[in-house]
Amino acid sequence: MASLARLRPSVARRIPAFARAIQTSADTTQLQDVITDHSQPFTVKLHEDSFRAYKCDTPTLDVQVNKNELLKMYKDMQTMRRMEMAADALYKAKLIRGFCHLAIGQEAVSVGLEYGITPEDRVITAYRCHPFAVMRGGTIKGVIAELLGRQGGMSRGKGGSMHIFTPSFFGGNGIVGAQVPVGAGLAFAQKYLGKKTAAFALYGDGASNQGQVFEAFNMAKLWNLPCVFVCENNKYGMGTSAERSSSNTEYFTRGDKIPGLQVNGMDIIASKHAVQYARNWVTEGNGPLLLEFVTYRYGGHSMSDPGTTYRTREEVQRMRSTQDPIRGLQRYIEEWGLASEQELKQFDKAAKAEVDQAVEEAKQSPEPTTADFWTDIYYKGTEPPFMRGRERDEVHYY
Repeated sequence: MASLARLRPSVARRIPAFARAIQTSADTTQLQDVITDHSQPFTVKLHEDSFRAYKCDTPTLDVQVNKNELLKMYKDMQTMRRMEMAADALYKAKLIRGFCHLAIGQEAVSVGLEYGITPEDRVITAYRCHPFAVMRGGTIKGVIAELLGRQGGMSRGKGGSMHIFTPSFFGGNGIVGAQVPVGAGLAFAQKYLGKKTAAFALYGDGASNQGQVFEAFNMAKLWNLPCVFVCENNKYGMGTSAERSSSNTEYFTRGDKIPGLQVNGMDIIASKHAVQYARNWVTEGNGPLLLEFVTYRYGGHSMSDPGTTYRTREEVQRMRSTQDPIRGLQRYIEEWGLASEQELKQFDKAAKAEVDQAVEEAKQSPEPTTADFWTDIYYKGTEPPFMRGRERDEVHYY
């Protein structure tokens, strides 16, 4: 494969001539109103290159926001990052084993998604799933305990990093791209039951070339399912850049007859606004929509990947220093007079304390017992009278 890659022509970013590129700055949204009452919503204007559309209109650039929601989003983004940093430290201390994929740098996607949907909507993603699990009703302790393989984990310590669920969050899935057709199935169920809700099926740019992804696109459009296919384009599929793996890197255009929207995934306000637009699109009977968040991960693909063999340290540092989604929201809050730097530092301290406490509680949780291995094989209440184990005489009776 390496020799084939060398034979390929130059892989400069493939954007058609004269087309405007999406911009991924985290702090280009401008205040439109004079804020006189912090308890009331106010209007801001997104950068003109926050969205690019395919077979649909772009969302309006004028967005109404309010102080309380912006502060809550800041706290949630900071807390999610702290949680992932804690997982990083626990892995390096060899308390977490196996696969572990962190989403540091991509907080505007998970938090923005949650603030743009309802509790009744359905979400499914791949293995970079920890923030989604918490935002969809899980707990930090539940995630950390699951990573540690403890009974207090959200899957009772038997699922690990890639298999965490809530009643409205369907994982955490380890097979590349396999969650996309399952997400289409969730949308089918919503439509079949007559519910005006949406299903969001997330995948990465690395999974975008999987055949089952395109099969899911076809079925979703054929049946006009209320499914939003969300590509988290963090520029690298494992250690391969998007340009080296995909002939078409404009992932929002890949749905054929399905409209698409490309979004600045580093600006939390743009992310939330795009999710609301996408949800309205599919729940109003327009069929599926492709949503591409252009984002960036600071760490490697997983904890076993240093993340510096296929990109430079300077590139990562530049993204951290100039396009960080949390720092971008911090700048909005401070410049618009919603909170001071010192007040936001208190949020940061509270987030660290919350995560530190969750880590300690997770560590205190016991490991699963031998008897626990016989549970969760069948949905509770549907177990057979008995189950055979590894050998003929190893039998467990329910």
